[in-house]
Amino acid sequence: MFKDKPVIALGIAQTLVWASSFYIFPAMILRLETAFGWSRIEVTGAVSLALFLSAIASPFMGRFLDRGRGPLMMTLTAFLAALLLALVPFVETLWQFYLLSALMGTMWAGCLYDPCFALVTRARGREAKSGIVRITLMAGFASTISFPASYYLSENFSWQICLWVFAAVVIFVTCPLMAWGASRMEKEERSEETSAAETVKEKAFIKLPYFWFLAFAFACISLLHGTTIHHFLPILSEKQVSAEQAILLASLIGPMQVAGRIVMVMVEKRVSNHGVALACFVSIGFAILVLSSAGNAFLLLALSVAFFGAAYGVVSIIRPLLAREVLGGANFGAKTGMLALVYLVGSGSAPFLGSLIWNLGGYDLVLASMMGLAAVGLLLYWLARRSAAQPS
Repeated sequence: MFKDKPVIALGIAQTLVWASSFYIFPAMILRLETAFGWSRIEVTGAVSLALFLSAIASPFMGRFLDRGRGPLMMTLTAFLAALLLALVPFVETLWQFYLLSALMGTMWAGCLYDPCFALVTRARGREAKSGIVRITLMAGFASTISFPASYYLSENFSWQICLWVFAAVVIFVTCPLMAWGASRMEKEERSEETSAAETVKEKAFIKLPYFWFLAFAFACISLLHGTTIHHFLPILSEKQVSAEQAILLASLIGPMQVAGRIVMVMVEKRVSNHGVALACFVSIGFAILVLSSAGNAFLLLALSVAFFGAAYGVVSIIRPLLAREVLGGANFGAKTGMLALVYLVGSGSAPFLGSLIWNLGGYDLVLASMMGLAAVGLLLYWLARRSAAQPS
């Protein structure tokens, strides 16, 4: 692992950009509500807008990757995302916050997991899995950094200084690592031979029913993850869990993601990606069930975090791998860009939809809806594999 320097650089860069640019919003949601006097629906609406814009921008970013411009794109978008984060303390009105969030979401499309994994897959082909696993093993600690660090900085200094510190980390640490690692990875780019029949099929992949089954199955996962992450602290607050215990539980999500990825590596020769995917849907549904019925019992809440974190950590790895298995490897940047669009629409809907459902029936209704969504996602994934296996 330590000999693969491009992967190490990208792994550290992904850890820091996720911690500083993405997880900072769920980590600071309660403080933003208090500081600006905005409602939860208003704050999560801005995050949803950011994720929607990220979805729209993803196919365009995929085309940049296919043209060999991934390193510049990833570095520049990370840099701009940090500048936008540094401007948040200066906003005075809600529309200004929404504008910064929208612009930041557009930048996410160019520097988070989807473009990074597409770059690695494009560069290394069938050998990409080990690189993706190693990157996610490091980046899995992003939430572990973001939640406690933001709590400490905000409590001991101010929430404004907290955001500036995170922005500075991206500019002075993440961007140089992103530029170097992505450039080295791009130099490894290899072309895979594709049959004429497969090429025709690739050009029409949007018309394939199993593309949409797979895309919406991933979208269900993104809805579940987005709702859980952005509402996790409010859910625990409603359950009367102390702030310290809530931060600890939120911080455990990252290590559990890493643990899930380690288990996947250990069993990868005995369990197919298909089997792993089925286990992920079941585990996430079980985690939501435990979270719903745990009350404020810390051990049960920790069990929920363990299953949820481990399952979602594995999903981050198998998404590009399953996409390649089902859809093929040609024009992979364009394909993953389109899949990311649907995925991020789900992710973008999650914070706001979670707030709307909470406003209707509290977090009991939110969690019940999420359990139903896990079942729908499992069904869609099964349909995708079944449809793809049938001759066209």
